[in-house]
Amino acid sequence: MQGRNEFHGKYYNAYVDFIVRKYGERVQKVTVDAGFTCPNRDGTLGTAGCIYCNNDSFNAATNNPQKSITRQISEGIKFLSARYNVRKFFVYFQPYSNTYAPLEQLRAYYQEALAQPGVVGLTIGTRPDCIDKQKIDYLAELAQNYDITLEYGLESIYDETLIKINRQHDFQAYLKAIDMSKNRGIQICTHIILGFPWETRMQWLKEVEILSDIPMDFLKIHHLHIVKQTVLGQRYLQQPFELLSYAQYIDLLVSFLEKLNPRIIIQRLFGQSPGDLLLAPKWNRTHAEMLQDVEEEFKHRESWQGKKFKSAKPKL
Repeated sequence: MQGRNEFHGKYYNAYVDFIVRKYGERVQKVTVDAGFTCPNRDGTLGTAGCIYCNNDSFNAATNNPQKSITRQISEGIKFLSARYNVRKFFVYFQPYSNTYAPLEQLRAYYQEALAQPGVVGLTIGTRPDCIDKQKIDYLAELAQNYDITLEYGLESIYDETLIKINRQHDFQAYLKAIDMSKNRGIQICTHIILGFPWETRMQWLKEVEILSDIPMDFLKIHHLHIVKQTVLGQRYLQQPFELLSYAQYIDLLVSFLEKLNPRIIIQRLFGQSPGDLLLAPKWNRTHAEMLQDVEEEFKHRESWQGKKFKSAKPKL
């Protein structure tokens, strides 16, 4: 099928295939909790955090900031090596904002992680307002010898939404961070959420046009899911609101990917949360089944990522 050849038979530009082509083998992420906080929780910007955020919903149970980074990595590698038979690893600094500390502290954490056997790079999850030139300069130095990815939580390009979810930054802050990070040898990943009940399908399909022209390497897409011990969860329990159904999300996701720049590599297509924390939606599908349904929808449409891509940038 025309357009799929560049994805090696897939319907979209999949991260796992990109990594195998780059390294000749699978590389697994080892998550660590270094005990970072967030300006939206420590009182700098606020204390409540984002209304959907419960780090326990995605932080591995074995991660504990009371353990050293070395120990967390060692335990993670032992588990992942046995499960996936892999030899190379990215250390994923995931919970909260992992550039939100003085540079010397970051330097110590990152270098400890990179010193572990089998580690070939870092993925650093953070907020766009928690980065500066000095930190970018340091990460650019690391990127000369290691695989370094900065993962920016954006969630939505719409400032109205960023206010409603209590992000405490605007879209311009993200664009500023991208501008600082681009062309430095650092790979850039953006994280977004689809399905906020006040946003519309038209807005989501406009969003993909804007994102397609951002100089990012990777994109993570999550559907909005409601978890316990969050402001959004409390609101949902008090007065349930409509969320995208499974069929609606699959349809939206494929329509979104059809318009996405084909150069952007997809790291994730669905949000995931432990069953004991998840309030809604409960789709009763395995991750493999959901990925298969995405492929089936692409096949049904005779389509692929980028088939309907058009740059939003004005032509000079």
